[in-house]
Amino acid sequence: MADTIILEEQIAHLTRTVEELSDVVARQETELALVTRRLAMLMEREATRELDAGGTVPLGDQRPPHW
Repeated sequence: MADTIILEEQIAHLTRTVEELSDVVARQETELALVTRRLAMLMEREATRELDAGGTVPLGDQRPPHW
């Protein structure tokens, strides 16, 4: 009987932990989607700014100068 109570307590604890982790993952997914959209907007804005300043087509994969 005592073993059953211990197991039920462990299951309840694990269930609560899984629910909490699920909430964290869902919140992070939402935040990541927002950050991804904002980053895309900033990259587009910067590319437009560089073109308007008379630059060439921006190459986002170029390494910055070493100095």
